[in-house]
Amino acid sequence: MKLRHTSHEFDASSHPRSDAKAFDTRETLDWFVAQVKPNSGAIAQRNLEQQGFKTFMPQLRKTERKSTRFRETRRALFPGYIFVSVDTANGRWRAINNTYGVTRLVCFNARPTPLPSGFVDALQQRCDTEGLLKPVEELVPGELARITGGPFSDFLVRIEALDQDKRLWVLFDLLGRQTRIAVPRDALTRA
Repeated sequence: MKLRHTSHEFDASSHPRSDAKAFDTRETLDWFVAQVKPNSGAIAQRNLEQQGFKTFMPQLRKTERKSTRFRETRRALFPGYIFVSVDTANGRWRAINNTYGVTRLVCFNARPTPLPSGFVDALQQRCDTEGLLKPVEELVPGELARITGGPFSDFLVRIEALDQDKRLWVLFDLLGRQTRIAVPRDALTRA
């Protein structure tokens, strides 16, 4: 007895019972926001990544005063929330709500709502590889800047020096005289 082998190319669109989603191997990844339990951001991130979800939790450096010293710590940019990338086509987003450390996925009308496209990508570009927010452009002595808060808001000043305590010494014209004052770094923008 002789067996004959023939090879056929399978065309999914011509098959009567084919479903276009069943043969589409591309992922449809969207970013969603998950609320995490208090002080459980790192735990939630680890558990979500162990399940195969891509996560992003941006952080920033914050200088805190402890007793008589200043100390730099890392804090979440959005405390209590984490970004999770989910393939919405396969419906795995329900597993996020049952993850240890996660309170719930932020939903509207009982369905998770994706973030606008490009939002998380733009945020990731502003962060380094560890998810730490990069500082905004550095101001240098001699440059003009604008004060953004406090009693001297909207004044144009010239930067004189940078202090070790993250303060900038600036000169501004007050009643025809150059006056030197110390301003926090976050109270200035480039003019």
